[in-house]
Amino acid sequence: MNLVWAWIKRLFLILVTLLALLLAPVGYNEIACRGLGTPTTGDYASIITDPVWQRAESRTLLTYPEWHIVHAYDDYARVIAEGDPHNFRFWRAIRGFWNALCPLTERAVDMGGVTGETKMTIYTIGVSFSAEMALKAAYEETLGRFTTWMRAAHSPLDDLSALQARDYATFLQQTPWYKYDFLADEAELASAATDVPRDRERLLALGTEYRAKAAYAEVIASAVEDIGADALRLRSIVTGIGGAALSRMDGIAVVAERTEGIEIETDRYRVFTRLLERLAETDADLVEIAGNDEILFTAISPNPTEDGALHSFPRQGYGDYRHLILVPVSDLLDTIRGLSDLTLEHVHDY
Repeated sequence: MNLVWAWIKRLFLILVTLLALLLAPVGYNEIACRGLGTPTTGDYASIITDPVWQRAESRTLLTYPEWHIVHAYDDYARVIAEGDPHNFRFWRAIRGFWNALCPLTERAVDMGGVTGETKMTIYTIGVSFSAEMALKAAYEETLGRFTTWMRAAHSPLDDLSALQARDYATFLQQTPWYKYDFLADEAELASAATDVPRDRERLLALGTEYRAKAAYAEVIASAVEDIGADALRLRSIVTGIGGAALSRMDGIAVVAERTEGIEIETDRYRVFTRLLERLAETDADLVEIAGNDEILFTAISPNPTEDGALHSFPRQGYGDYRHLILVPVSDLLDTIRGLSDLTLEHVHDY
């Protein structure tokens, strides 16, 4: 009995230690990343005043942490396309999330501050992401690595799982993760598996992961249904181009022609970024987006740093760097037009 109790205490201590490690970045962000300014909404007078279409300006910064996770999955897919899961630096992906959050949190103070609800959302996804990456690291860098020694080249499921990882990363660019069909991927693995040891191991490991994610996705989908999903559309004010020309562009709905410019409605997320690239090919300019006059975008370059970037860090599998850049909305299209050694990746709407 004493031996059992001793092991229970050890297990409890291990769990408490792991929980403390997962929560440590949250504590650091709360203490060290508070910013020096006073929360303010600025002196910009919004043109779009309908609360339904207005968004808090600091959300352009605070949508990045979720996209960091999207980018991490894309990096992972890139790495395992030719390498193995243990070649992916899971711990770097975890550090990247929290290292980016600190300067974004500090800057958000000058853009209206960060609400408790937003903090809770970011911390929840950050801790969940850290736990997932840590578990994958613990497995792929030990048992997973061991089975790679037993084969000369990629097994059929190595190649298939790389394709699935790429498809998942692409899916996340426009659709919430919990809508992904993980069970379909598991079934695809099962039908393609051979009798080689690596395939047997991949089927067991990834099949378990997919089933766990599918179960968790059902919980999240149910919760989102209760509280309501985030808005999928947004409105902007555009000048320099006529309403008729805007109406002819796929993905743009003209709402009204104002003295300040033309109000348009579009989809959000990656579709919005691609639309802005098309607008940048015209004489159009933006006045505001969702009632705001500053916006964050990410861009890729071969350079470790870029002037004016809030934060920069290397991408895995690509050999280049991601830069987080904040600009006035009115300068956004000109900035996109003027990118030289930078490649636009994503414009972070609100």
